[in-house]
Amino acid sequence: MTEQSVIFFDIDGTLLDHDKELPHATKEAIFQLKEAGHVVAIATGRAPFMFEDLRKELDIHTYVSYNGQFVVLNGKVLHTNPLNIPSLVKLTETALHNNHPVVFMDHKDMKANVPEHSYIKEGIDSLKIDRFPTHDPYYYKERELYQSLLFCKEGEEKQYEQEFHDFDFIRWHPVGVDILPKGGSKARGIQKIVDKLGFPPEHQYAFGDGLNDIEMLSTVQNSIAMGNAEDTVKEAAKFVTKSVEEDGIYHGLQMVGLL
Repeated sequence: MTEQSVIFFDIDGTLLDHDKELPHATKEAIFQLKEAGHVVAIATGRAPFMFEDLRKELDIHTYVSYNGQFVVLNGKVLHTNPLNIPSLVKLTETALHNNHPVVFMDHKDMKANVPEHSYIKEGIDSLKIDRFPTHDPYYYKERELYQSLLFCKEGEEKQYEQEFHDFDFIRWHPVGVDILPKGGSKARGIQKIVDKLGFPPEHQYAFGDGLNDIEMLSTVQNSIAMGNAEDTVKEAAKFVTKSVEEDGIYHGLQMVGLL
């Protein structure tokens, strides 16, 4: 290797396959990058507590979580961008009237505004994590929240988009939508890290597959969409690799000359 680069990886559908397993070739590729002296980071919509085991397994200490709202560099918090709480309270009141549950999330935990709901179970179960939100309808008080989850069917989020302009809404599941601060994104979180580390655009790389990766893939100069990504995601990227099940990470890194 002649020069050091930084590579950001999404988790679900990128590092992890659809069974939430880490392919052997992907793990091998990550350690080859690290051994070559590159900086390996994660850029995900997940909360920090949702991928702690993965960070330990891959020995990664730099990450963009909550789609850019909670950014950590070498184990230390670099940037936070919390939600507007008064607006979130109003949204939650509307959602409660519509029987749409909401989950409040900070960097340590997540709490639901209702005791139980089938949509919460369906959405959280799909992540295959060992954490489930317990009930605390006032978890938003006296703390910063970096993301919330609105559970509703596809199309039903339109009402909230029209009414609550402090937020962006990104669907991640047939019954689940991320609530983010307006303008918050993985791309902005990544920018905080590359500004601090001083990497020029030509030495920045990003891999992703989801709708919440579009801004990241269209902003990072060397962007690679997974083969399992939707067409709109692939169109945002400079390169397209194989699917996660076909060792897309390893193949993509070879494609761009990092391995």
